Amino acid sequence: QVQLVESGGGLVQAGGSLRLSCAASGTIFSINAMGWYRQAPGKQRELVAVITSGGNTNYADSVKGRFTISRDNAKNTVYLQMNSLKPEDTAVYTCNGDLKKYSVSPFRTYWGQGTQVTVSS
Repeated sequence: QVQLVESGGGLVQAGGSLRLSCAASGTIFSINAMGWYRQAPGKQRELVAVITSGGNTNYADSVKGRFTISRDNAKNTVYLQMNSLKPEDTAVYTCNGDLKKYSVSPFRTYWGQGTQVTVSS
């Protein structure tokens, strides 16, 4: 019943920008934290950025100063603005959200399908 749908990935030259979006839909009562992860070939999945329901953020050291995570609670959507992209940023980016479907439900983590970001030299 719950889906997280990502968009905005693609191919971009080094130094360029992309804006990723992830919209949660379905039966949703409340969403707590939302985040973006990425995984490059041969590497472990890593946390890129996370944002709490109150707007507190945290970033991986490798993206600090270049990426900005934000959210629109009215739209159940989280964004990742990626500037000054580097080839090292090439990865599959996935979003997640800690949400509950009903007021009596516990928070559970749901994941999007992922979107490819490729940065050329």
